[in-house]
Amino acid sequence: MWFKNLVLYRFSQELDIKAEELEKSLAEQTFRPCGKTEMSTYGWVSPVPGGETLVHVSGPFRTFCARKEEKILPASVIRDAVNDKVQQIEADQGRQVFKKEKDQIKDEVTLDLLPRAFSKSNSTRAYIDTRSGWLIVDASSFRKAEELTSTLRSTLGSLPVVPPTLKHSPAAIMTQWLETHASSMPGSMAMGDECELKDIGEDGGVIRCKHQDLLADEITGHLATGMQVSRLSLHWNESISCVLGDDFLIRRVKFTDELQEQSEALNAEDDASRFDADFTLMAGTLSTFLKELVEGLGGEEEREERTVIGEISTSSEKVEDAPF
Repeated sequence: MWFKNLVLYRFSQELDIKAEELEKSLAEQTFRPCGKTEMSTYGWVSPVPGGETLVHVSGPFRTFCARKEEKILPASVIRDAVNDKVQQIEADQGRQVFKKEKDQIKDEVTLDLLPRAFSKSNSTRAYIDTRSGWLIVDASSFRKAEELTSTLRSTLGSLPVVPPTLKHSPAAIMTQWLETHASSMPGSMAMGDECELKDIGEDGGVIRCKHQDLLADEITGHLATGMQVSRLSLHWNESISCVLGDDFLIRRVKFTDELQEQSEALNAEDDASRFDADFTLMAGTLSTFLKELVEGLGGEEEREERTVIGEISTSSEKVEDAPF
């Protein structure tokens, strides 16, 4: 249940949907395994182990889960099968097979191999923080997160979300943190021992540091040449460690043992109760963490007043009206 990566989206306009309506909408596109001639399928499953509901509600938080199944059919296997068939046709019929016919043969070979191909599946979790107006996806890349948001948009008919727009670039603020020897960091945050520096010039050199004192003269020397921080490991409030990127994607999120023990102390009786305890604690912790992180990065651009209905949120923030 504990998220490992955070891709963040802001609601940019009204979303008039309640938890019950969200459940009903997701039910229209539930996950099903691949058919014999399908390369992949994508749909919604219960976020709760062994659960039946597609939306789990805990206070202001709504979590749901998507699953994708895809056939494993390597391009090299298809290519070899096509070449074998082309060689057989040319030998039997004494003629050359050209591109248009090869493409047709490729389609036929793919359809023939699909029913015998193995398949793999993976799940992507997300939740809506109705109090703060976040949609948060547990994905290690924007591509994977966009797969979920695109399907959610198709499911709901509309999904007015945009990436958060910060006043300053994360790279500039993280560089400032190192240059000021962490004195400009929020009091609840501490620097880890890992960073990535990028040369903003034409050469685009990259330096990666692990298990290093990031305040050492060697690091500040690189910053003096004009390099900027593109990734930085952080610790927050003795609860979370993570790596913040200049793309504002938060990777390798880890929750401390002490925090997880708080959930275990509730003595949940079954998997569903344990899931609820873990999710509630995680979402509540991330809500405070993200608020302080955004403030530490200089805050978001002002946005026009936004009211998100259906127990999503009400705020006076401003965002560019361009659904993501």
